[in-house]
Amino acid sequence: MALIILAHPTFKKSFANKTIIEELQKSDLAIKIRDIAKLYPNYHIDAGTEQKELLKHKTIVFQYPFYWYNMPAILKQWFDAVFQHQFAFGSKGDKLKGKNFLPSFTVGGKEKEYNVLEKHHFRVHEFCKNLEQTALFAQMNYIEPIYGYRTSLADGYTEEEIRDTAKEQAKRLITRLVSLE
Repeated sequence: MALIILAHPTFKKSFANKTIIEELQKSDLAIKIRDIAKLYPNYHIDAGTEQKELLKHKTIVFQYPFYWYNMPAILKQWFDAVFQHQFAFGSKGDKLKGKNFLPSFTVGGKEKEYNVLEKHHFRVHEFCKNLEQTALFAQMNYIEPIYGYRTSLADGYTEEEIRDTAKEQAKRLITRLVSLE
C-alpha cells in the first residue's frame, strides 16, 4: 500500500491535484491518503501519528502544487515536525531506510518557461534538490518526481485543459506506483 501525503492548502478549489487524487482513488491501487492541510489547519502536526503512518508503508507519495519553486508551507512544516532526529536521521534514525520517496506535483506554467533563457530560468528538476537530499539523508529511495505543467487557471488554462493534464499525470503516477509494488 502506498501512502499519499496530500499537501494542498486549498484542495477544495483545486482542479489538477483533485483530479490526480480522484484518478488514484479510481485505480486498483491500495492507497491511503492523508490530507495534511485538512488534518492540521493550524499547522500543529502530530509527529507521532504521522511517523506511525510512514512506518506502515513502503512507498510515500508527496502530492502537492508547486508553489514559488517549492512545496506549500504545510508540507515543509510536516517535514520539519515528522522527519525528526533519531527517527529519519541520526545514529538510530533509520526508520525510513529503504522506503520509496516519490514527489508528485503540479506546475502551473508552461514547460518551455522553465529554461535558462525563459521566464523561470531553471528546469523544474533543479528545484527538487532539497527533496532528493531529504530522501537520501533519511536513507530512502528517491524516485524521480512526476509532475505536469499547465495546471493553473491564472496562466490561462481552462478547467478542462487542467483536468486533462492532471489525468495524464495521474496515469504516469499510477504506472510508477505499480512498478514499485
